[in-house]
Amino acid sequence: MFDIVRYTPERADEWNLFVAQSKNGTFLFDRRYMDYHADRFADRSLMFYDGRGRLYALLPACQENGVLYSHRGLSYGGLVMTEKSTTDDVCTLFAELNSYLALQGISRVVYKAVPWIYHRLPSEEDLFALFVRCHAQLVGRDVSSTIFAANPLKWRRDRRYKANKARSNGITVCQSDDYAAFWPVLADNLWSCHHARPVHTLEEIKLLHQRFPDNIQLWVAHSADGLLVAGTVVYVSGGTVHCQYISASPLGKQLHAVDALLRHILTEAYHDKALFDLGTSNIPGGHELHTSLIFQKEGFGGRAVCYDTYAWQPQQAVGS
Repeated sequence: MFDIVRYTPERADEWNLFVAQSKNGTFLFDRRYMDYHADRFADRSLMFYDGRGRLYALLPACQENGVLYSHRGLSYGGLVMTEKSTTDDVCTLFAELNSYLALQGISRVVYKAVPWIYHRLPSEEDLFALFVRCHAQLVGRDVSSTIFAANPLKWRRDRRYKANKARSNGITVCQSDDYAAFWPVLADNLWSCHHARPVHTLEEIKLLHQRFPDNIQLWVAHSADGLLVAGTVVYVSGGTVHCQYISASPLGKQLHAVDALLRHILTEAYHDKALFDLGTSNIPGGHELHTSLIFQKEGFGGRAVCYDTYAWQPQQAVGS
């Protein structure tokens, strides 16, 4: 029923148009975003055409050592669909995908579904197909913290106190394009707290902001004397706002700048958005919870949403 075609750069416009019209795609699947780190991954993205030759679905993917991943350079992946996608068709698609991958010598598929908080319409046809056609197993579960704007939980008392204290300390919040000023604050905080580095270099995030100025935005907090003491890079995808990075300097922590920053973002800057995703709080794969980090996010009213990863062997999953 489906013609499976490997993505090539010549199909970029067709790919991007489909993503823009999809019911569960975000700007992360736009090739202008995906391809910023094309040198790090062997792209193996697939396009699915129906019997009439119309593009039906996309699968952002890369390949390494005989394993197909969807996609290692993204926080989530999965099948990108439109409102015309049906459960029966998607089950057929995955059965045919399994046969195709087995013939291509793919020994294993690692699949990161798009979390439901990024769906424009219900889009879990793929999860059912993974169960009935792929017999996939859950191999990873990251826990994020999400706030419903229409029904927000009351901030914990210490968070409210610190946000009010930040205001009395003279903390001000504004949008900024000065990524160069924020990046040392972010890098120093990540290293001192987690022995980690930002996923993006300064040059990369500036490039991506240039390509997606309405989707990637920086908000910063300044002390009373004008020093940048905290910031967050937000990714705006439809009705969902995701805090990609949140960091403060030592002084910013003393002044409770992050509390002021998030209060402004949640109540003023994006008051018209439905969901706020404060990001994951566990070691990748989900086997160890970062308790202090999630405690902070839950203090702002965030509650758990899972980012799931599945795996299966395609040669063992053909048929119903």
